[in-house]
Amino acid sequence: MQTSNGLGREAVSKACAVLYRVALTVCLVALALGQSPRVYAASPDPSMVSKIDAATFEVVIPRAVDDPLTYEKPLPLDLLPYQERTDKYFSIGTAFAIGHNRYVTAGHVFLAAVGDLTGPPALRDASGRVYAIDKIEKFSLQQDFVMFSLKEQPNGDAALETNAKPSMNSVVYAVGNALGTGVVIRDGLYTSDTPEDENGRWKWMRFSAAASPGNSGGPLLDQNGKVIGVVLMKSPNENLNYALPIGEVLNASDSTAVMDKRESYELDIIEENQNGAFKAQFPLPTSYDDFSANYLKLLDRNSEDLLKALLQQQGKDLFPHGAGSNHILHDTPELSLFPELIVRNRSGQWVYSGRELNRVPLSGNGYVASGYVGHNFLTHLRRPDDMKAATFYNDPKQMMDLVLKTGYWTRQVGPEKVKIVSLGKPASDTTYTDNWQRRWKVFVWSLPYINAQMVVFALPTPDGYTIMMRMNPSVGTHDSMIDLKALTDFLNVDYGGTLAQWKDFLADKSLLPEVLKDARVDVDYGKHFRYTANNVTFGYPITLQPIDPDNLLAVGVGYYENHDKFALQTGVVQLRLNTTDPDRISIKRHIAPSADLDDNFKEGWGKLVHKQHPYDGVPYNDGDEMDIATVVDAPANNAPSELYTAFYATQGTHKPEEMKAKLDLLTQQLKVKSP
Repeated sequence: MQTSNGLGREAVSKACAVLYRVALTVCLVALALGQSPRVYAASPDPSMVSKIDAATFEVVIPRAVDDPLTYEKPLPLDLLPYQERTDKYFSIGTAFAIGHNRYVTAGHVFLAAVGDLTGPPALRDASGRVYAIDKIEKFSLQQDFVMFSLKEQPNGDAALETNAKPSMNSVVYAVGNALGTGVVIRDGLYTSDTPEDENGRWKWMRFSAAASPGNSGGPLLDQNGKVIGVVLMKSPNENLNYALPIGEVLNASDSTAVMDKRESYELDIIEENQNGAFKAQFPLPTSYDDFSANYLKLLDRNSEDLLKALLQQQGKDLFPHGAGSNHILHDTPELSLFPELIVRNRSGQWVYSGRELNRVPLSGNGYVASGYVGHNFLTHLRRPDDMKAATFYNDPKQMMDLVLKTGYWTRQVGPEKVKIVSLGKPASDTTYTDNWQRRWKVFVWSLPYINAQMVVFALPTPDGYTIMMRMNPSVGTHDSMIDLKALTDFLNVDYGGTLAQWKDFLADKSLLPEVLKDARVDVDYGKHFRYTANNVTFGYPITLQPIDPDNLLAVGVGYYENHDKFALQTGVVQLRLNTTDPDRISIKRHIAPSADLDDNFKEGWGKLVHKQHPYDGVPYNDGDEMDIATVVDAPANNAPSELYTAFYATQGTHKPEEMKAKLDLLTQQLKVKSP
């Protein structure tokens, strides 16, 4: 994910304000709308007010007309102020005229509309008339301004004069569409200059006149009503605001859009960032549509380059190759059906991160379990038993409708939050295969009313889906897409479900990851069960354990090295009668510990090699259950690189010979193969 110092995409996210983290809710910051009376807290000479008023405009974007979403009830739009519920536009900032058909606003105001789902930005005057943008004449990302023309000129063609050499400590007026409530003029002093942060290429003007978010792009005037700067941002640490000197706008190139700005890229699995510069140009003047297309193309390419550089720089240290990977590589899979990201902690160790924080039950034994890691919303969706697999895996609307039953996604209407119950059909439906050869379904849903999109990566599993998703302003969809593609290689997923669900899942080859493409589950209910994978085969009769459609089969996959390459392979196979019964069978694969692992690994490995307790084939009590385990085909040289164990557990207390007979039934058909 690309980050910045407050302009560009960060400004877009502020304008759109689509957030979800700890509370796992969607908070929508409504933008106040224009066409309100002009208010003046402090004004220049009254004779100048009408001229300032005529030359200052709101920057607006169209409000969504069609809404693809469905809500739990009709939206109570009557709770909104009259102006807000009747206005066809969102107000996002301020612009002003400085000559015949020459208009200026802040770059980040203009970029807030790039990639918008509802239409291009426009200017609106005090009477409510809207004017379409014609050509982009000047643009600087780092100086944060844009100059443009309109397709149709407002009556009177009013414009403000400029003053490129204002006096320090003089009275100034900040003019802007403060908080979207109409144009406001507020007074203060031009207090000082400060160099821009990167290398002092120009100086920002600092002033004490009050400025609100909607002031962005408005003019900073001297006491004679002449433009001396473009209002851009607030100071983070003091009660001062910043403007770009108007001389920088007047002297800028009128033939080239310039991007030359420091950027930083971060990925949720590591703390290190990739720093770089967004440097690019393209010719001006150009239409708004061509400007948007060129800018987004270059911005997206820059994001891709930064992510690629970050992954290359960290390449030798990334899981599973990097130092600190051995704990996961040499441990048996956790059999966690909830998704986990593999992240590097501060001590340099790669660890599993992510846990279930909430679970919402669905009909037919289904549920939606949810949590998050970093910017990523993680979900395990269990398919309801009464929902056919073919329909479930091929209907993204139905899948997302189930996820929305968590109730986390709402639309704020005045003081009320109304639950979103459906996003409709996705705007895009594609697939992606990660480096572990797992096949993801990738969906993007649009939420036009907040200019946002939901990006969803859904991995089919026997019992439903493992899901990783983000909500972002529409301009950020590309960044979310490349981020999530990169993160799929670090998402740990085990596979589980009932025997009936496994039958449906394995029958659809388009759903299967490479690790399960050769897996077979042969079941004769009430008689016999058999599981076959690339490295292990076993089976057992009903005399060992009941065999029913509701039995739970879990396959834990691990990361195993083979000829200097890593691949996902079966690490654990476990069968349980159900979620509550302790009776279970498991076959586990164990890897010899590396030299850097702690004594717990080495001690456990020693017990395996020498068939010591609990792997000696002797039953033992563990709480309210009795267990028995043995090592399968341990080599005689006592220096194996991997070993397999067979384990059986049942509730209550049983005779030793009965437990040994059970274990014998399991091991009789157990065969280990080289992967």
